[in-house]
Amino acid sequence: MFKLHVVQAQFGDCLILQFGAPKTPRFILVDGGPPGNYAADVAPALDDIVGKQGKLDMVLLSHIDNDHIIGVLDLFSGIEDDDVSGRKRRVEVGGLWHNSFARTIDPAGEIFQRMQGLMQMAGTANLTMPLGMDAFYGVREGNRLRLLSQKLKISVNKAFSNDLIMVETAKRAIKLGPLELRIAGPNKADLGKLRKEWLEWLDRAEEKMSSAPAAAAMMDRSIPNLSSIVALAKCDSKTLLLTGDARGDHIINGLKSAGLAKGGKLHIDVLKVQHHGSRRNANPEFFAAVTADTYVISANGKYDNPDFDTLAWIVESARQRQRPIALVTTNETDSTRELQKKFKPPAYDYSLTSLAPGKHSLALTLSN
Repeated sequence: MFKLHVVQAQFGDCLILQFGAPKTPRFILVDGGPPGNYAADVAPALDDIVGKQGKLDMVLLSHIDNDHIIGVLDLFSGIEDDDVSGRKRRVEVGGLWHNSFARTIDPAGEIFQRMQGLMQMAGTANLTMPLGMDAFYGVREGNRLRLLSQKLKISVNKAFSNDLIMVETAKRAIKLGPLELRIAGPNKADLGKLRKEWLEWLDRAEEKMSSAPAAAAMMDRSIPNLSSIVALAKCDSKTLLLTGDARGDHIINGLKSAGLAKGGKLHIDVLKVQHHGSRRNANPEFFAAVTADTYVISANGKYDNPDFDTLAWIVESARQRQRPIALVTTNETDSTRELQKKFKPPAYDYSLTSLAPGKHSLALTLSN
């Protein structure tokens, strides 16, 4: 059995993988969504799917953006409260996969210090830089999660050397019963590129903040990505690619360096579309190289995600391949409605399903 439960996460991400024997299923939580999402949807979904006081084999945090990490923090804080109150834990957690900002992009601590200074300058000038602020707070929340994990005796990155999950530290598949996980990102080369992009962005943002603060605030839209864990999950010969918010070119590079993309191409059963369907992280070439039968997008229209262009690239790529596909979204948005008007599902041979309002999750069955 292999199922993917797509949990309502509004503008963030939250997934639950279910695998193993139907009578004794096993579970992995992938990300936890933004502030408020744990109480609203993650906790009820865990109760329904995993069961009260059940067990997660693992929590996989793709990266530390607030729309991914806060729900995980709320879960771990709830477990801590259970311990303090003498209650049985609401859920047992077998381990955590989580790359720290320091280990991936900022080993010297320079980027975080400069981000802190930039955010302070923006505050003094009464400027808003929401994406920069999310990244800044995400670093702090990531550190907090690690401290909580230590307190709760939940192991972090146990299967990986140097406390770092990347292609070079995961040469073999990690097996959890019948489930195999292959790490396809980040890799060492792309981490170096991201580090360089951050330093160059900070150079420009600091210069603008000193000379033209309003222009610095506009640069918030071009803030570099944080590094995401990319993993290929395989069970019962079915495959699912978990992408976090990784850039499309980094995903392809990671798949190649992990030996998973033959000729630079990969077809999987389910693709969790990266970065909520943002066009910043994909292009037509990506969807020509990485193809799927089902595409899952978690977004609610915030920051214009999913972008109409991304949806169009997906259905156009499938039409060129002459293969029917399914699109699954957590919410109807302006862009999904526009897609159905401009790219009629019968003509382009796709279906579009959205999580029903008020429902906590939607299940995709890959194998029974």
